[in-house]
Formats: sequence, C-alpha cells, structure tokens
Amino acid sequence: MTNPDPISVFRTEAAELLEQIESGLLDLTRSLDDRDQIDAVFRGLHTLKGSGAMFGFDALAAFTHHCETAFDRVRKGDVSATHELVSAVLSAQDHMRALLEAPNGDHDAMSAALLDNLHRAVNGAGSPAPVTAAIAAAPVAEEAGLREWRIRFSLPVNAMANGTNPLGLLDEMRDLGECRIIADTSKVPELSALEPRDIHVSWDVTLKTERPRADIEDVFIFVMDDMELEITEIAVERPIAVAKSLDVPIAKAVVVTEREAPAVQAANDSKQAKSAENVRVPAERLDEMMDRVGELVIAQSRLTQLAGTAADLGLRSVSEEIERLSGELRDTMMVLRMMPVASLFSRFRRLVHDLSRETGKEIELITEGESTEVDKTVIDRLADPLVHLVRNSIDHGLEKPEERIAAGKEAKGRVILSAHQTGGEVIITIKDDGRGINRERVRAKAESSGITQPGATLTDQDLLQLIFQPGFSTAQAVTNLSGRGVGMDVVKKTVEALRGTIDITSKPGEGSEVSLRIPLTLAIIEGLLVRVGQGCYVIPLSAVEECLELSLEDDLRSRGRSFISLRDSLVPFLRLRELFRTGTQPDQHQKVVVISTGSERVGLVVDQIIGDHQTVIKSMSKLHHDVDTFSGATILGDGSVALILDVTHLVAAGQQQEAQMRVAG
Repeated sequence: MTNPDPISVFRTEAAELLEQIESGLLDLTRSLDDRDQIDAVFRGLHTLKGSGAMFGFDALAAFTHHCETAFDRVRKGDVSATHELVSAVLSAQDHMRALLEAPNGDHDAMSAALLDNLHRAVNGAGSPAPVTAAIAAAPVAEEAGLREWRIRFSLPVNAMANGTNPLGLLDEMRDLGECRIIADTSKVPELSALEPRDIHVSWDVTLKTERPRADIEDVFIFVMDDMELEITEIAVERPIAVAKSLDVPIAKAVVVTEREAPAVQAANDSKQAKSAENVRVPAERLDEMMDRVGELVIAQSRLTQLAGTAADLGLRSVSEEIERLSGELRDTMMVLRMMPVASLFSRFRRLVHDLSRETGKEIELITEGESTEVDKTVIDRLADPLVHLVRNSIDHGLEKPEERIAAGKEAKGRVILSAHQTGGEVIITIKDDGRGINRERVRAKAESSGITQPGATLTDQDLLQLIFQPGFSTAQAVTNLSGRGVGMDVVKKTVEALRGTIDITSKPGEGSEVSLRIPLTLAIIEGLLVRVGQGCYVIPLSAVEECLELSLEDDLRSRGRSFISLRDSLVPFLRLRELFRTGTQPDQHQKVVVISTGSERVGLVVDQIIGDHQTVIKSMSKLHHDVDTFSGATILGDGSVALILDVTHLVAAGQQQEAQMRVAG
C-alpha cells in the first residue's frame, strides 16, 4: 500500500478548514459581536496560512495573511465586525479555494481586487491606500516606546505528540524583539525513565519589544488552554495577563505532584484517544469494499441454496454461520457509507446568504433533521437538485420584504430544509412561506408550450408536476437565478435516477413544499422475490404495502376493469404476465402485491411470491438505458439473473391505465 501524498492530505485538510471558516463566518452574520465565532474564524485563517506556507502554497499563505490580519484587528477590538467585512472575507475564502486547487495560476488581478474590497470593508470606503499596507498595518501600541516583559511558561507533557513544537514558539518570540531565553531542566527525569516525546522543560524569557502585549499572547494562541503561562511587565512588576495563574515558582510549573499525576495522565490519554476516534479513508476504497461485500452476499446466497438441498447437517450449520456473518458484515459496511445530511445542508447556508444579498430579500434558512444518515453516493448526487430547489424557492416563492409586509407576513422569508427517515427511505423536504405556485400561470405556460392540450382535465398534483417538464419556466425574464427552464427538469431526472420520487404541494399565499423520497442506499436493498411466468423479479420491499390473493375467478371477473376493492377504495392493478408477454397461463392462485409511492397505489399481479431477498443491485447495460420498467438486476443464488422492478414507473403506468379507463367509462 502506497503512502498518501502529503500535498493531497494538505489539500483535504485545507478544504475542511475552509468549510469551518465559512461556517464560522455565516454564524457570525447572526451575531456580529460573537467572540467565540470571531476567535474561531481567526484560528482557522491562522492555521490555513501556516499550513499553506509549510507545504509551499506561498500565494495562498500570503493572501490568507491579509484576511487573518483583518480578523485579528476585529478580535482585538480595533475595528468592529460588519456584514460588509464578513461578505468580503467570504469572497476571499472562495479565492482561497482557487489558490488551493491551482497554486501556480494567474491570480494576481483577482487577489488585488479582493484585497482592495477587504480594505474598504475594514477601513471604510475612503481614499484608497496600498492594499498590503492598509490591511497589515498593526494597531497603535497601547503605549509607544520600548517595553520589557518577562514570560514564564510550561507546556503539557504530551505537547509534542500533539503537534506543538516549543522551538517554534521561541522563534516567534525572537521575531518580536530582543530576547533572552533560559530553559529550566531541573525536572528532566533520569535517562532510564525518560520518554523522548514528553516535555519536561519550562522556559523563562525576557523580551524587549515595542509590540503590544496582545502580540505576545498571540504566540501561544493555539496552546493557551492547556499550558501554564505568566506574562509580567518588568517595569511594573505585576501580572499583566495570566492564562492560568502561577502562584508557585517556575520549577514547580513543569511537573505535577504524584497525587495529581494520574489525573493529568488520564486527561492526556483521553485527548489522545479522542484524536484517534476518526480515520480518513478514500471514498473509492469504501466503494471497492462495498463491491466485495456484494459479491460475498451473492456467494452466500448460493451456499444457502446448496446447503438447503444437501443432507449434510454440518454443511447446513456452516452455511447458517456464514449467512449470519455476511449479514453482519453487510450491515457494518452500510453504516460505514452512511453520512449525516448535515454535510449536505451546510452547503446551503452560503447559498442563501449570497442570494439574500443578490435579490434584496430577507431570508432565514432553517435546517431540521441534520443527523439523518444517508448513503454517501446519495448525498453527492442530491447536491445539485437541492441547489435548484432552494434557488427556485427563493426566486419564485419568497416575496420582497415590502410585498410580505403588505400581505400581513414578516419581512423575513423562511426556507426550511428538513430530513427524516421512514423505513428504507429518507424524505428531504424544501419548504418556503412565500406566495405559492400560481396554477393559472402554470397552466397557461404549459398550454402555450404544447405540454398540455388547452382545456385538458388535470388533477392538482398533475398540474403542479408540470413544473418539472423540460424547458418549463414561469419566470418572466431570464436572470442569474432562473428563467431558462432547465433546473427543475434536472431535479426530476436526478431523483428518478436515484429510484426516488417527488411530491409537491402548494397553497396560494402560504408557500410551497417539495418532498424528495430517496432510498437510503443504492448498493444493497431488501427485496420481495416474485415469479411471473418462468422468470423471477425483485420488487423493492420499501415500496410494498401488502399482498393479496387473486383467484382465477376474480381474475376473469376483473378483465374489463383491472381494479380491486381494498378497504372501500379501488386500486388499479397491472398483470405483469401480460406486461412482460410471458406467453404462459396464469397460476391457479395468483397474488397481488400492492405497491405505493407517496399517496399513489397500484397492484402488481404475479404468479408466485417466493419470499424476501437481499438484493445486490447491478446496473443495467447501456443497451438497456431506455428500458423504464426495470431499475437494475441482481444475481440469485442459483446464478440466474432477476430484474429489479422500477416502482415509480409501474405506479405511473397503473395510474395512467386507471385514468384511461375512467375516461372510457
């Protein structure tokens, strides 16, 4: 196994830092005086700058330095955080991503423009000044002139193991001015008891500098919570700033007493254990492992079938044990691929922030159910559809503040992103409290575009579903947000490719709600194995409501209408034997499998229900990409192939057949 490329590792960690910075900036827009968020953004920028310089990303480090300096001035109270500053740093953060991906590109013009924007946000829109000087200028010292400080500090025993280099801290203090450093080694243990990775040395530093005390504190900003530090101005001989008070001589600050040692060691062990909780694994390795688990499930199914026909009890026992182990391995693998939708929802905070500024609308984004977990592949594919839906809600749904006030609403509109799990599906909902969908405009646009015939009878759901037709848009003009009629079509195609469905509801003047029903995973599903003629097929178990018996007499009696009565309601059904043209006679005791997608239900007539089946989904070949009836295939225990039925297409076909019969009747 090859070692990971350090540059690739840095890019991954830098991308995570940029996400943390963006999240902190967006949190800051809610409360501009939140000290915790200001410090968090500063630390993220500081770490990114240092890491970038370490790995040779000099342009990234230099650009990030200016943003860091701007937030340092906010942190020290020299300037106030404003929405303009947050927006400027957000734009700069996007440029940092470009510098991260293409460090050797020509970014000078963009960097200069963004830094000028940052300067204006920090210092106001007055007369322009040189960008680097304006941003990097240090605040006026508390008191001009050379001052002398005494800094005594000791680090945790495990500081180096956690990535802190004390020599780096000493070098940073030397950069501040004339520095005299004395190391206290009195607590270094005997060689036989010495652990090379532990720190047993403390330092006593005398520093002469014109820089303010805050710059000295900044040297220790990333270790201040765990270390012991005392900063004293020698001229005054009183403590100026104490991170953790030291009332004992410096020699005692290096080690703890025997009574305290177990507690400190336990805390250190806890920190090390916490840092080892998560392991970063490339996604392609998980995909490869999932393929192997899928093959194992197929092989186990074959073994179970062979053991079922064998008389050897030992073989049956081994088969049952392997079945149990493969099931546990499959479940564990499924959990490994699961990710909370919070990673998906967090992307939209920035989108809503930018669209709010672009459209002049006041928008509040609310997320619910972020802990709901979905397969990583599903999350990746849902990103683009959700972008279209959120943009559509903001552009078409939410009104301008003055329109909302005139309608008796709050000036700030709300977009709610929520997720919850039901059975083998996750339902993701995008809801707004805007003006709702104008049905008359939708119908007029559909008729003028030739999508529907003028005066055609449409249910409310059918009418609302027209917005997902290719090229459909009710926007009166093409803007950066909408008007080209391609976004919602992409949503429908992507969701159907995920074997999902879309439900939409809307109330005039109250808002709209779009619900996406998506399978939790795309790799392995629980299925109901049925026989139609001589062939076997798999129906996704999450779509199955119930199974009924359809006798030969009932089958003959319903030839003209293809409806069954199910608890005082008529449910249309499809004869799969006729749909698949098997050319076989029906079994004497046929079965009806009732399936549903949302509120729509359809029965499927099959010859035999074999039982539940763990299905490893195999994609259809390119030659069959236009076959809508099947969503994939799987290999059975005897080596034969069973096709997986596309529930969405079958329900639509059943409803269409029902509509035709009602018109004919």
